[in-house]
Amino acid sequence: MNGSLRPGASSWRRAATMVLAAGWARPGPAAPSPPPPPAEGFRLLLLQRSESQGFLPGAHVFPGGVLDKADHSADWLRLFAPHHGPPRFGLGPPLSRPASFPGLPDPADEDGAALPNDVASRICAIREAFEEAGVLLLRPRDALPTAAEPARALAPPPGLDAWRDRVRRDPRHFLSLCAHLDCTPDIWALHDWGGWLTPFTRSGGRRFNTAFFLCCLREPPPVYPDLTEVVSCQWSSPSETTESFISKKIWLAPPQFYEIRRLGNFASLSDLHKFCLDGALEEMERWLPITFLTADAMLQLLPGDELYLEDSDFVENVMSTEKKTGEIMKEGKTFHRMVLHSRHVYSVHVTVQSKHKHVYPKTYVVSQSHL
Repeated sequence: MNGSLRPGASSWRRAATMVLAAGWARPGPAAPSPPPPPAEGFRLLLLQRSESQGFLPGAHVFPGGVLDKADHSADWLRLFAPHHGPPRFGLGPPLSRPASFPGLPDPADEDGAALPNDVASRICAIREAFEEAGVLLLRPRDALPTAAEPARALAPPPGLDAWRDRVRRDPRHFLSLCAHLDCTPDIWALHDWGGWLTPFTRSGGRRFNTAFFLCCLREPPPVYPDLTEVVSCQWSSPSETTESFISKKIWLAPPQFYEIRRLGNFASLSDLHKFCLDGALEEMERWLPITFLTADAMLQLLPGDELYLEDSDFVENVMSTEKKTGEIMKEGKTFHRMVLHSRHVYSVHVTVQSKHKHVYPKTYVVSQSHL
């Protein structure tokens, strides 16, 4: 194992992602060739990124993007008034934040920002879902949040493409759209789910500090890919998505695959929504995977794994060994890791439990025929 690493500080761009989970009612007998309902009772929105995109080209991802200064704008205060205002805007008590991994960006709110990151990140995720997919998760200003029920997306406004072009050119126009519709972003429908930081795999790669939110919808809204960043979309259950990935119909980055497997723990949308409402999370888990190269694969180590080392050197470098993955697996017992055998063959090994009542995925090992 090679641990001689140079220390260094990296900067991550703050970003937000929204996992949209929609209920899937059984279609009536009159429906022409209805697709079978998913085993889990819900499906997730996945967007295929254009091959021309610089980050994760061609990947299927959840809606999301980078925070803009407009997401923190003080102008939002007037739109949220009179029902909601600082410091929490009706979101309830904040979850405690994790201790920082050495060298990680500070999760504290930006100095002088009118909106805390909890609010700005939600606005960002909702804005990006509108830009990329035409999904408008807004709530009329005079309607108080009812988090006890799954949310509904608004119908797209007249002139959808023109509004999206404006927002894409200048995110401040998203606030203009909300004011035009007399609505606010439905930040209360987004539940804290976790956070991922881009691991080091190669020099010069883009690095993101991404907050993950989960939103349960009663039914899947129409989706209109923008055909610029996003070229297609699909609603897939966790099991359907896994099958599409291993059969090479789609490609998922490791964090998306991990989250898909995590969501496979829930048997129905109501179970997933209840988990979010019950306040099961005591602390936000924000992970920087450590890259560990073996002779025949790449491991992504997560906190709790016996090989995970909180050493700032690993922010800018990788661990490596001349041993094969099978040998490394036989030597250990305490796992929280992904094994990336190839582009479409990932395994997940989890023998630890969350310290903060979250749900981790079950161990998932691909069959030998795929190796």
